Amino acid sequence: MSLKQIATNWFAAFNKQNVDDLLSLYDDNAEHFSPRLLKNHPETKGLIKGKSAMREWWQGAFDKMPSLRYHPIEIREENDIVFLEYKRMVYGEEDQIVKEYLQIRNGKIVFLESAMIKH
Repeated sequence: MSLKQIATNWFAAFNKQNVDDLLSLYDDNAEHFSPRLLKNHPETKGLIKGKSAMREWWQGAFDKMPSLRYHPIEIREENDIVFLEYKRMVYGEEDQIVKEYLQIRNGKIVFLESAMIKH
């Protein structure tokens, strides 16, 4: 599977709020860094590791925000990294532009880092 296809599948799983499909794209020991994690769970210092922690994080987000969707703006590949830019949309909240990168090894995401862009 190409890096771009992994990113496309990531968006599809996220927008269906299908945690199992989302986690199937990740390595068992993957790491996820997010400013939103830091804000909502400061004890994590913004970083969670492993599928169990990611399952808990995403399921909690989906349960709290059933209207949460990501609208892709750009998907760009470079070596083993896919750069994403998308619009984060939640009913009742202002849309946000987010930039993320996914580092991929052996067809699985091993690291994800996101940054919220204020507009």
